[in-house]
Amino acid sequence: MRLYNASQVRELDRVAIEEHGIPGITLMKRAGQATVDTLFEKWPDTRCAVVFCGTGNNAGDGYIIGGLLADKGVKARVVRVGRKPEPGTDAGDAYAFCESSSAEITDDDTGITDYLDDADVVVDALLGTGIAGRVRENYAAVITAINDADLPVLAVDLPSGLCADTGRILGCAIKADATVTFIGRKLGLYTNNGSEHCGEVVFDGLGVPATVFTRFGHEHSTHLLTYREEINKLKPRHRNAHKRSHGHLLVIAGNEGMGGAAIMAAEAALMSGAGLVSVATVPSNVPAILARRPELMPRGVTDEAALVAMANKSSAVVCGPGLGGDAWARMVLGCAIESGLPGVFDADALNLIAETGKFEGAPGAIFTPHPGEAARLLPGVAVQEDRMHAVQTIRAQYGAVTLLKGAGTLIAGPAEVSLCPYGNPGMSVGGMGDVLSGVIGALLAQGLPAEDAARVGAVVHSLAADKLVALQGERGLLATELLPAIRRLINGGQGTA
Repeated sequence: MRLYNASQVRELDRVAIEEHGIPGITLMKRAGQATVDTLFEKWPDTRCAVVFCGTGNNAGDGYIIGGLLADKGVKARVVRVGRKPEPGTDAGDAYAFCESSSAEITDDDTGITDYLDDADVVVDALLGTGIAGRVRENYAAVITAINDADLPVLAVDLPSGLCADTGRILGCAIKADATVTFIGRKLGLYTNNGSEHCGEVVFDGLGVPATVFTRFGHEHSTHLLTYREEINKLKPRHRNAHKRSHGHLLVIAGNEGMGGAAIMAAEAALMSGAGLVSVATVPSNVPAILARRPELMPRGVTDEAALVAMANKSSAVVCGPGLGGDAWARMVLGCAIESGLPGVFDADALNLIAETGKFEGAPGAIFTPHPGEAARLLPGVAVQEDRMHAVQTIRAQYGAVTLLKGAGTLIAGPAEVSLCPYGNPGMSVGGMGDVLSGVIGALLAQGLPAEDAARVGAVVHSLAADKLVALQGERGLLATELLPAIRRLINGGQGTA
């Protein structure tokens, strides 16, 4: 599945109309019908619905929806916040259709609370993909009233006030329970604030032929990852395999007082299938690591020669969890970079790399920053304002596959950007990033290319968290609780998404 920005979706719409001969009003009617079908599927007992319409094609969809609801016997109130559409346009034809029905149309948006008094569902057709800048005051007042009404909200194409490209809130935005989106899935629905404001995303292609989409190559859109697609990159193991067949990962982590980070990353690597996992850490952490997981091979490292010897026996490296920023941290980071091994660089390793603004590691490097670390890698860039721009810029500047964590994790590789649709707020707890580093490192050690390792790791890690949260809730989720679920998912089990 692909994700598109607003201008790409508008181009897809144009190609469907002008080059494939699908009338615009036909697409509007299909969009209206898809929305009404979703409304009755989710709220089958709806007797009264209020449809808020702005200006343009999004409003045209709203007028069709109002007319269709009225034809089905629903008390449909259509509130026109924008200007009345011009006759002869697609939106004008939609308005005429609504006028010919029994829907009640009003342009008085001052008595919004009165309209909502006996409503069962609100339909948001205020602002579409064409919004630029902050939401204007009159629209903001309507959006606020809808959000305050505590009614189910169904958004048309995307929640009004949400940026279709970035998932940013443009001053204020509708908080929908579901969003029906058309023709092309919008990137902003899946990242940043999108997942918070769109609710369940329902997609309808409106019967647009597949040939319309061939206009865009993969480099112009974002790949929406699925578990089943990604897990198929892990091939069955040979019957005569031995431990070195599955890679030897070196985890460089855990300065004084940060031994837990080293343990979590290393244990996650074992659970993700690495044949051998060595841990280079400060000497004081070694007893705790052995007591926690005797299958690990920890060594207290105090000099460069000892670390180089460990690296020479390894097939991949993870560097950064709990690393700190002192002379020891700088020494081991330098060794990790100079080793020539494919590797995952996370946490404090990224903070140290950010000091110079450049990276001269071997091919196969993966950066896994959260937004704060990304901001240090890109001084002066507002990362969350445009996550797509940020992840692509880090990839270009540092030359590493980049996994930008957060709602709608983005992965920028040499060819394209991917988005992981899994994950939940329960993951906002210490240790989650350490576990992710270990999972990705294990996949690198097993021979997956860097971009595939990042994708598979992100999907497995986030989906494991989703499965646990479904059982026990978001609050109190622990990073180490993910490990058994990660192991099952790595082996292709209990994942159908």
